[in-house]
Amino acid sequence: MATKPGFLTNWPWQSLGNFKYLVLAPWVVDGAHKAMKQGWDVDISYLAIFPSLLFRMVHNQLWISLSRFQNARSKHRILDRSLDFDQVDRERNWDDQIIFNGLLFYLGHMYIPGANNLPIWRMDGWIIIMVLHAGPVEFLYYWFHRALHHHFLYSRYHSHHHASIVTEPITSVIHPFAEHIVYYLLFAIPMYASIYTRTCSILGLFFYVVYLDFMNNMGHCNFELVPNWLFTVFPPLKYLMYTPSYHSLHHTQFRTNYSLFMPFYDYIYNTMDKSSDCLYENSLKGKEEKCDVVHLTHPTTLQSIYHLRFGFASFASKPYNSKWYMLLVWPLSFVSMFFTWIWGSCFTVERNKLKNLIMQTWAIPRYSFQYELSWEKDAINDLIEKAVLEADCKGVKVLSLGLLNQGRELNGNGELYLQKHPKLNVRIIDGSSLAAALVLKSIPSGTKQVVIAGTLFKIGCAIATELCKKGIQVSVTCKPDFHYLKSRLSDSTGTHLTLTRNYTAQVWLIGEGIDHKEQKKAPKGAIFIPFLQFPLKKVREDCTYYSTPAMKVPNALENMHSCENWLPRRVMSAWRVAGIIHALEGWNEHECGDTMLDINKVWDAAILHGFLPLNQV
Repeated sequence: MATKPGFLTNWPWQSLGNFKYLVLAPWVVDGAHKAMKQGWDVDISYLAIFPSLLFRMVHNQLWISLSRFQNARSKHRILDRSLDFDQVDRERNWDDQIIFNGLLFYLGHMYIPGANNLPIWRMDGWIIIMVLHAGPVEFLYYWFHRALHHHFLYSRYHSHHHASIVTEPITSVIHPFAEHIVYYLLFAIPMYASIYTRTCSILGLFFYVVYLDFMNNMGHCNFELVPNWLFTVFPPLKYLMYTPSYHSLHHTQFRTNYSLFMPFYDYIYNTMDKSSDCLYENSLKGKEEKCDVVHLTHPTTLQSIYHLRFGFASFASKPYNSKWYMLLVWPLSFVSMFFTWIWGSCFTVERNKLKNLIMQTWAIPRYSFQYELSWEKDAINDLIEKAVLEADCKGVKVLSLGLLNQGRELNGNGELYLQKHPKLNVRIIDGSSLAAALVLKSIPSGTKQVVIAGTLFKIGCAIATELCKKGIQVSVTCKPDFHYLKSRLSDSTGTHLTLTRNYTAQVWLIGEGIDHKEQKKAPKGAIFIPFLQFPLKKVREDCTYYSTPAMKVPNALENMHSCENWLPRRVMSAWRVAGIIHALEGWNEHECGDTMLDINKVWDAAILHGFLPLNQV
């Protein structure tokens, strides 16, 4: 929102929320009806409007995904500053201008003489469109843009756009409704001229809109992608096409580089930023960056691929929750599964920064269900091993294993890679000690008895041991786990461990394998505290369910604008935080296999660095 929102700031359909697309429904339905009724005699230019809008949606989304993917890994980043949830929320309505475009095209088809029954292509019409764009459109936009930077219009309108210092492709279309009205009036000049001269064509209009989208998206990427050889081969091009670094200076300096796509008006009126060429060359050259911490995760469900940072921004900025309407894109989901299946290595999902620590999140191209397939075990281990060796080669200090990448049956909680490569410099962390610490700190003070349900594994055993040492009665429901724990405890401590079917305790610690029946055995008002990687499915309305072990991140942690799976904003899983703490403290030991760090030491270090438990008692 602008500093002092002016007249026509909000879009007319803002109150409709996600139902705003119904604004176009009358024309879409009418077009479908005419196509069925008239067959080949239908006006193709009328039917082409809706597919062109869908193409624009896909085109813009591809730019969003490309930009986010590149900014997480590219050395050609222009501006190394944090992007936050406020910007993501502010830019959520990037598709409003596509709806507006559709309305104008439908109304134009109805009321503008000569806008019906257009030919597929005419070269003379395309030339008229591009000449008029380079002339009147660029010229008028330049002066309108300068006017928008006057304090009166800037505070009421244009400051909304400039609230985004670090730009993304969709930043290009984040303007108040009033600004978009003026922009479309400008862009209508070449389109109407071609209609008036009877040289307009369907592809001519379509290519012009695609050109506008392409240049808008390209110019607002926060990485340089325009190769220098283009300007070497054709030097005048520097006056006809801007670059992402050129426009980035407008968002940091505000009073320079006003041009739309063609910088020659900045040259004419002496408003080109003097550092434009230098920034372009430096961004193109890039800056190598050493990553300190890598968190190795993987997609969970087929729909989760859209929740990744480079997926749908509106999904990634909220805790993951399966949506019924995402079933509509199930063919695309299966295509993505096929590509991940054949993909030969992990890919970078996210880049964060805390103090001087550079962190990245890498994803193994496998879904959760694939980890349960016995015949996929070797392939997955090969992918994880390849990621470990790549991290070691790049000088990464710590690699934390997330979700199913640290399975006991898969790789012995990461021990397999140490056995195969004993001279690794990168520290492998499974985060067990911090996860156990968070569960222990989540238990309400004064608790005298707890039930540990499900399979314990490494974290559950550590939790049970610590509770027994504190004199808290621990009731275990799994007989093999009971005997294993009993053998590890001293006689005095072991008296607090029991194998029981008594489910009267109010605090339940949940491991793997607990079913709905067992949850229903808990007393009314019970607290379920999982030490699982995945959230526990809620089947009781009369009980309290805690989150999986996780921590709120300090404000100093940069570039947090997507949610980690099902966790709330600015919250990280214990397994991910553990790797960061390990690097911040400079610890040299591994934490994998049966090895665990001192629980209290890890907890104190996490609190010292500003991390706070999500489940605070």
